[in-house]
Amino acid sequence: VQLQASGGGLVQAGGSPRLSCAASGSILGYGMGWFRQAPGKEREFVAAVSRSGGVTDYADSVKGRFTISRDNAENTVDLQMNSLKPEDTAVYYCAAEFNTRWRLVSSTEGSYDYWGQGTLVTVSS
Repeated sequence: VQLQASGGGLVQAGGSPRLSCAASGSILGYGMGWFRQAPGKEREFVAAVSRSGGVTDYADSVKGRFTISRDNAENTVDLQMNSLKPEDTAVYYCAAEFNTRWRLVSSTEGSYDYWGQGTLVTVSS
């Protein structure tokens, strides 16, 4: 499956952009996640959602501010970002993990099989 992320750009601190990830095929068989890589840092986990959409997981740094959701009919995964901080500046990647468990979520980068190209979010103070 090919993944295309969009929605990045320059936003002010406190802003609320929404990132979207569109898949070339069905995402029903995949847990989905968002990761990010800040300048000079390693890529890190942001959020994940199970195949069912009913189970989610978040990094502590974004918990309460970001919301991940998926639409299995439209083959999209969104990341609603609220109360952005300058430290949220990064390239954001969506990813898909093939699995057979309806409620599994994974925060491990190595578990994911497919990656999008990334979209840059720059937060100005």
